Amino acid sequence: MIDNVFNIMQRRVGKLHSQHEIHETFRFGILLAIAGGILDAYTFIGRGGVFSNAQTGNIVLLGIYVAKGQWVQAFLHIPPILAFIIGVIVVQAIKNNSSPLFILDWPRAILIFEIIVLFIIGFVPNTFSDTIVNVIISFVASIQVTSFPKLADSSYSSTMCTGNLRSASKAVYIVFTKKDSEEAIRTIRLFTVVLAFLLGSFLGGLLTYRVGVKAIWGAVIVLICAFVLFSISEGVNTKEKIIE
Repeated sequence: MIDNVFNIMQRRVGKLHSQHEIHETFRFGILLAIAGGILDAYTFIGRGGVFSNAQTGNIVLLGIYVAKGQWVQAFLHIPPILAFIIGVIVVQAIKNNSSPLFILDWPRAILIFEIIVLFIIGFVPNTFSDTIVNVIISFVASIQVTSFPKLADSSYSSTMCTGNLRSASKAVYIVFTKKDSEEAIRTIRLFTVVLAFLLGSFLGGLLTYRVGVKAIWGAVIVLICAFVLFSISEGVNTKEKIIE
């Protein structure tokens, strides 16, 4: 069983490289999940107790504060939700309309956009409006999760864990009931992504407590690593294609 899983993983890696889908690889997904965890911890601890990525949390807190009649606190959770929705719509609209704005090198462009925006936010002091900062980060997180929705042959999320946990748990059931090697691989991938998100949350919390608003640069560093991985892998695949 273990040998079969290992062999299938090797074949899958080769297949992904041959298709030049670097942004769907396991390593790339792990880096995005770490960045996603950092962002959520950063906004919750350092920017007013709001989740930038997990809109479920914001919706729950919105309902709680409305029930308590705390309208100001409730309002703080509305802008990130709207920003997330707008981000999804923007990416889908550009994709569907085949706009020139959505250039052929869009994965690299998305990473550059995220890196620049989050780097600038690191200079924004605590005295500035947390609501505006959270809206910007939610928009960035929305663009990331909408632009990179696949991990190998599976759908996943790099900015939240609920869907990944559901898919991984379902895969576990299939593994034990049907002895399916491919589902075992999917289980390993998805649970690893969840752990990567947890690691990012830990790092985000640690950095925010220690360095404050500049902690968001931790996510910037991780995204730069993803950009470098993307560029190196793309270069290697291009050379292999030329040789062939």
